[in-house]
Amino acid sequence: MLLQGKKLLITGVLKDSSIAFHVAKLAQEEGAEVVLTSFGRAMKITEAIAKRLPSTPRVIELDVTDKEHLDSLAERLGEHVDHLDGVLHSIGYAPPGAFNFLEASWEDVATAVHASAYSLKALAVAALPLMPLGGSVVGLTFDAKFAWPIYDWMGVAKAAFESTSRYCARDLGPKGVRVNLVAAGPIRTTAANSVPGFETFDDSWNSRAPLGWDVGDAVPAAKACVALFSDWFPATTAEIIHVDGGFHAMG
Repeated sequence: MLLQGKKLLITGVLKDSSIAFHVAKLAQEEGAEVVLTSFGRAMKITEAIAKRLPSTPRVIELDVTDKEHLDSLAERLGEHVDHLDGVLHSIGYAPPGAFNFLEASWEDVATAVHASAYSLKALAVAALPLMPLGGSVVGLTFDAKFAWPIYDWMGVAKAAFESTSRYCARDLGPKGVRVNLVAAGPIRTTAANSVPGFETFDDSWNSRAPLGWDVGDAVPAAKACVALFSDWFPATTAEIIHVDGGFHAMG
């Protein structure tokens, strides 16, 4: 029971194939109490998927680009939990135009950076009042050291996201809050399916990763997130844990 008694806020549960769903499932199995977030038309989808978890959690509305949602988050969450021990940031969005690097408009780029990078800071600060004794913020990234095929401005947003995590770690560390990322290999999630040409990663990743890679298996990345929520990483912050079969280290 690695997370016995802990209370977690988990964003990004849209399908049972998502990393966030498996984080929620494993967290519950390890003893945590979980609250999910969703917003707009996706609320009904998240509420339906939540019923597939070992214990059906509460789902509260949260659009991380909506200031009113963020400002009221701690109060609304406080109706269900008396504190938080951890927050999972599993959020990323870029308009279709952002996947054409040379022709993308600033409006599309700004949307991608706001939703996919700035939102980490916004979410952490919004949840902070419920973390008086510290805790763990964990985010999901796709290794931003490289210029990937097809990823374009979403790749730039992920680079900003990774930098944001380091600054969050700097400023939240004195408050006892650790901030770490898990860089997962390509997984067939809702977010991945919105990236044009995502299937180009399938065969090449498996052939180059020393441990191999299954694009349909979100569990390894979810296990890393659960470990970072636990008390087994008390002095680790501003870190990026690669869960990609070893692909990132191969020349």
